[in-house]
Amino acid sequence: MNIRMSEAIETLAPRTQHPVLFAFDGPQGRVIGRGAPIPLPRGTMTTLAARVDRALASAGSGAILGGALPFERDDADCLWLCPASARTDDAPDADGQGVLPLRDWNLSAQPAAGDYAAAVDHALRIMQDEAGKPNALEKIVLARSLLIEAGVEIPVPALMARLGADPAVTAFRVALPAQGNAARRTLCGATPELLLEKRGRAISSHPLAGSARRLADAALDRANAEALRHSEKDHREHAFVVEYIMDVLSPHCRRLAAPQGTTLTNTRSMWHLGTRIEGELTDPDTPSVVLAALLHPTPAVCGAPMRRAYDLIGALEAFPRDFYAGAVGWCDAKGDGAWQVAIRCAEISGSQARLYAGAGIVPGSDPMAEAAETGAKFGAFLTALGLPLDAGLSGVNKVTE
Repeated sequence: MNIRMSEAIETLAPRTQHPVLFAFDGPQGRVIGRGAPIPLPRGTMTTLAARVDRALASAGSGAILGGALPFERDDADCLWLCPASARTDDAPDADGQGVLPLRDWNLSAQPAAGDYAAAVDHALRIMQDEAGKPNALEKIVLARSLLIEAGVEIPVPALMARLGADPAVTAFRVALPAQGNAARRTLCGATPELLLEKRGRAISSHPLAGSARRLADAALDRANAEALRHSEKDHREHAFVVEYIMDVLSPHCRRLAAPQGTTLTNTRSMWHLGTRIEGELTDPDTPSVVLAALLHPTPAVCGAPMRRAYDLIGALEAFPRDFYAGAVGWCDAKGDGAWQVAIRCAEISGSQARLYAGAGIVPGSDPMAEAAETGAKFGAFLTALGLPLDAGLSGVNKVTE
């Protein structure tokens, strides 16, 4: 099913009866899942393939499955199955009330930029101490969070419209299961990174690693881009990701290559090093969500070696990632679909938003520069909310207007 140019997938249920379960709008197309909630039985990635096979086998030919995979492989996923029909005349997410920018808000960093830099320094010392030893840490991705509390409920439809204004990203929202006192949770973001797309036998991935902030001054912005293009440290960080994805996908492909090599790519707020990987599957019936789960988590959100970095993240970060740095996406009854890396995102619950951003740490990283990079990565979401960019760079702010 090719929906890149104009198709939107929606459930057959009337727009006014049911909430949006998931929505994606970006370079891979526009998809909306809406209807009476039909949750896939929740489970971990070890049971994902069997659960998806059963669900798609029992669904109609127009069904669509969508949702989110968590960062922790042992945590339960959140996937929804919807009967679907194709439409061409709907906005990606037009229901609901509320306007932006936010007029009354309070923001706190968890951790503050200085404490985050200290965690980066700790990781660098581990790398230095382990250098040359078996299973030595070579890269780790460390994240930090901003907690925003607003005076009104944060309007997810308006937020989606603002996030989707950048054509280089995929704006997304996924309804999450209730947790604690948060009866209604939504993972919402604007990710630039394609984890896995499948159309028949054809698959593609576009990992990003190595970043630089976009600048308003055109000459300085181009200088930042060129510095990234020639950065030995950032190319090392990027190579971990590309090699990992090629290694994981190769056994499932009759052909796999990166024909364009590593190039510069950009969103409105960031420059990135990116490598487009293209392949042809041996078994075209493998669902895209299963392939995405095989890849996850890549070194772009975790590190290398994966298990070593994975274990250290829990010790060095001040919060659980939950669905941040997992994967979000959809697949149809044939298994075709697209899955994005769940970055540049926030969990929205009523008047509260928890934003996430991370940076890849390798030998040669500068702790304060990495803290500044996370601040820049908050930029797109802060702009969508109507908050000042320096809130993400400084890490602490409080404003009432």
